[in-house]
Amino acid sequence: MPKRYTPVTAAADLEKALRLLEGRWKLVILFHLFGGKIMRFSDLERAIPAITQKMLGQQLKAMEADGIVLRTAYPQVPPKVEYSLTSWGQSLCPALDAILKWADRCPAHVRKVSETRRPKDASLAARPRTARE
Repeated sequence: MPKRYTPVTAAADLEKALRLLEGRWKLVILFHLFGGKIMRFSDLERAIPAITQKMLGQQLKAMEADGIVLRTAYPQVPPKVEYSLTSWGQSLCPALDAILKWADRCPAHVRKVSETRRPKDASLAARPRTARE
């Protein structure tokens, strides 16, 4: 039997769900892992060049703790760790596709305003990464 929501319980549950996905990078990481893809940490780093190693590690660790990402470590030297989505994480794909389709229908006047806004950390994304990142 599906859960019945009131405006109050729906808002509370939506807030809980959004907390699982909050942050700049979680959705980007999800998109790279959709479709049953299995990626190593370095593959994700190359796929998302603006993210630091520290932030990628934090986001993956949080998503693993939340049951969205599966981390598989192989006992070998050098260490090999792979990331993939759990079936629950993969089930986000249709919802995120719906958000993309919704964004594509954005009215032109709103799109113009949002394109002129500069992200606060745009300078960070453009800077070269150091060996420590």
